[in-house]
Amino acid sequence: MKTINPADLQPSEFYRYMIGTIGPRPIAFASTIDAKGQVNLSPFSFFNVFGYNPPTLVFAPSINRHGHKKHTLLNLEEVGEVVINIVNYAMVEQVSLASAEFERGINEFDKAGFTAIPSDQVRPPRVAESPAAFECIVRQLIPTNERPAHETPGAGYLVICEVVMAHIHDTIFNEAGAIDPHRLDLIGRMGGDWYARAHGDALFEVARPKIGIGIDQIPHSIRNSTILSGNDLGKLGSSIALPTADEVSAFGASDQLKELIDEARYGCQYLPDLLHLRAKQLLAENNVKDAWLTLLQAP
Repeated sequence: MKTINPADLQPSEFYRYMIGTIGPRPIAFASTIDAKGQVNLSPFSFFNVFGYNPPTLVFAPSINRHGHKKHTLLNLEEVGEVVINIVNYAMVEQVSLASAEFERGINEFDKAGFTAIPSDQVRPPRVAESPAAFECIVRQLIPTNERPAHETPGAGYLVICEVVMAHIHDTIFNEAGAIDPHRLDLIGRMGGDWYARAHGDALFEVARPKIGIGIDQIPHSIRNSTILSGNDLGKLGSSIALPTADEVSAFGASDQLKELIDEARYGCQYLPDLLHLRAKQLLAENNVKDAWLTLLQAP
C-alpha cells in the first residue's frame, strides 16, 4: 500500500494521483460569454450534480499552469450565466479539440466545429450536437485557495449554478419516456489521455438496496468462501430473511441439485465448493433465492 501525504508533493504531482484514481468523471462542456459578447466553449471534468431543489450543478475551472484564470472563469466574473452541455461519445474528439488553450476571444464553437444555437433564458449559446444542455444562472463563485490566483496554479473555483432551463434530445428517451443510458452513450474522463465510455457491457444495473440481513448475518462458511466475491455477498446480504428449513429441505429433495451431488459423490469433488460455484452462477443471473437454497445444502 502506497501512503501519500499531499503536503510532501508538489500539487501537480498529487493531482496525477487524484485524477488517475477518481473517475470516470462526467464532463461539463461549458459555454460562456463575456461582457463584449465574445463566446467561449471549454470542457471541465471537475463537475457533477449537487442537488435538485433547486436543480444545482457545480463545476470547477482551475488556475492554469501559467497562474492565469481560465477564460471560462473570466467570462463568468463578467456575465454570471453558463450553459452546461453534456458530452457523449459522438463528440469526444471535437470536445478535446475545444480544450486547447486558444487565445481569449477565439470562438471554440468555430474551432471545434460545433453548432451554436440560442438559449432561452441565458445569453451564452448552447451546443446543438450535445444530447442535453442545461441553461444556468451562476449563484456563487467560491475560490478553493485563499492565496492570490497568480500564486496558486492548480487552485480552483467552485462555480455553483442553478439550472433555469433544460434541453434534452428526443433520441435519448426510451419507449417508456425515461432517459436510456445506452442511447445517451456518455463518456467520462480518466487520468492522462484516458476516457471511459458508458456503453455496451460497461453498463450494468444494481438493484436498489433493501434493509436485509446484512453480510454480518451470513453463516461463516459462506461469508468466508474463497469462491464467492464481495459483490456476491452483497447480494446475499440484501435478502430480507434466510430461507426456511422446509424450503431448504424441499429444494434439496428436488432434482435441481442431483447432477451436482452425483458429481461430488462419484467424481471425488468437494460438495461445498460445487455448491458455491453453482450459487455464484445463480447470483450472476440475479437469482438470489435459489443461490441461498443452493448454499444452504452444504453439510
